[in-house]
Formats: sequence, C-alpha cells, structure tokens
Amino acid sequence: MKKEFGFIFALALGLIMTSTSFGQDSSQRVDARQTAQRTRIVEGRSSGEVTNREASILRKQQGHIRRAERKAEADGELTRRERRRLERKQDKASRTIRRAKHNDLDNN
Repeated sequence: MKKEFGFIFALALGLIMTSTSFGQDSSQRVDARQTAQRTRIVEGRSSGEVTNREASILRKQQGHIRRAERKAEADGELTRRERRRLERKQDKASRTIRRAKHNDLDNN
C-alpha cells in the first residue's frame, strides 16, 4: 500500500512539473518568435525593403499580438488553445512581414 501511494505521488508530482514547464516553454517560444519578427521588421526598415507605412502597419500588428499574449497569460497559464491562437497570429504576421520585404515598394 505504501509503495503504491509513493509511486502514485511521484507520478502525480512528475506530471505537475512537466505541465508547468510545458507552459513556460510555450510562452518562451512565443516570445522568441516575437523577438525574431521584430528583428526582421527592423532589418527590413534599415535596408529599405520596408517602407515607413509598411513598418507602421507591421508594428501595430506586433502590438496586437503582444496584447493577445498578455491577455492569454493573465491567468498564469497559456493553454493549448491560447497558444495555437497566438501561433496563428504570428504565422499571419510572418507572412505580412515577408510580403512587405519582398514587394516592389522600395525606400531607395
């Protein structure tokens, strides 16, 4: 009986620790991707591939994603559904950045 209780307790503790670290990993992935996207916008702006107007639109889009992330993490947990929603927003932002960098508009 004591061995079974100890095993169940260890298993439950392991699951709790895994789920907690999974949430942190998800949040860190979202943050890292946000940073990479901001870097792409700055690089595009400095190279002239992105116009002032495009950069303004991209920055607003990034702000929207940051607000959505803060709202999702407000309860202290980033659920799978919230993470997917954020990733979809980031996917859309990534496509928008790519289009802005590779269109024919130029600041040069």
